[in-house]
Amino acid sequence: MGWCAGVLAFVILGALPPSSGCVKPENTSPEDVRVDVVASGLQIPWAIDFAPDGRLFLTERPGRIRVIRDGELQSEPWAQIPVAHEGEGGLLGLALDPNFAENGFVYVYYTYREGTRLWNRVARLTDREGRGEDLVVLLDRIPGSTIHNGGRIRFGPDGKLYITTGDANVPTSAQDLASLAGKILRLNPDGSIPTDNPFPNSPVWSYGHRNPQGLAWHPVTGTLFSTEHGPSGLPPNCCHDEVNVIEPGQNYGWPSVFGIRGDPRFVDPILESGLDTWAPSGAAFYSGDQLPESWRGRFFFAALRGQHLGRVTLRSPDLRSVERFEKLFVGEFGRLRDVVQGPDGFLYVTTSNRDGRGIPRSGDDRLLRIAPVR
Repeated sequence: MGWCAGVLAFVILGALPPSSGCVKPENTSPEDVRVDVVASGLQIPWAIDFAPDGRLFLTERPGRIRVIRDGELQSEPWAQIPVAHEGEGGLLGLALDPNFAENGFVYVYYTYREGTRLWNRVARLTDREGRGEDLVVLLDRIPGSTIHNGGRIRFGPDGKLYITTGDANVPTSAQDLASLAGKILRLNPDGSIPTDNPFPNSPVWSYGHRNPQGLAWHPVTGTLFSTEHGPSGLPPNCCHDEVNVIEPGQNYGWPSVFGIRGDPRFVDPILESGLDTWAPSGAAFYSGDQLPESWRGRFFFAALRGQHLGRVTLRSPDLRSVERFEKLFVGEFGRLRDVVQGPDGFLYVTTSNRDGRGIPRSGDDRLLRIAPVR
């Protein structure tokens, strides 16, 4: 079975249009950029964000927040948080407050153990003289597990904090609006629930997700995109990793459906992997002017098992369907976890080869920078 197997049948039978998210990938080795190593010797970096003073913050899954200042990785962690580093759990997402220069707030998502149970929470620290202090919990009791914790947190253009949560290995919880598992959540920066959320007095923004790990907003339209891990196992009930356009209050199908199914009860992804496996994680749109034209306006995602950087060209004028999908740097750096555009106009990518599922290479894990060849 090849690319998009299990999707083509729907197209052939006329249940889905040929322009659905079944797009044949192209393996590309870009010659118009170079990849530099910014930092090495990291331990399972999970998320990165930039401060307005030029510092780069990143999380390491065992519980450390590290800082790179003036291109140098600081030896002492900015903060160390007690976490349950079990399986896929630990210190995951990171987001700096849009008003960081004034308030010094840094938001994190992490796994902790309480008795026999694993949970996740969203918390906030404050930057005080170059150290993270005063941890305040904003949202607690997000179901956790050794797998499927979600964990990406990012501020949207509306100033709200968005959070991805996995189903914590209880698939039915993704359809339960009373559960925080298998959702994309939306909060005010102080942890309160926005009054315009789709479900009254609930942080739930969308539901029916298995394990979403990427969030990115289109720089022109403001549309929210997310990446999501499809089911594992053997074909035909495996794979089907997804790129979704997220709309408030919508149901994305898990566990009733996965991938493109044309079921009117659920929202289909705009791109899926068929019987290939990407294990997509962090995501970003490139809106800078430092990289070549072939990079501008594209949607990127970091692939773990796929060991590539996905580059997606959206179809005009709607910018909600896929024209072209490319796999960049296949196998060159191993497992990739996050991708973020820096304030310098370059893309920054982390490897995840020390997470127990990769083959560590010399210098792993690393923070990489994609810059133009000049």
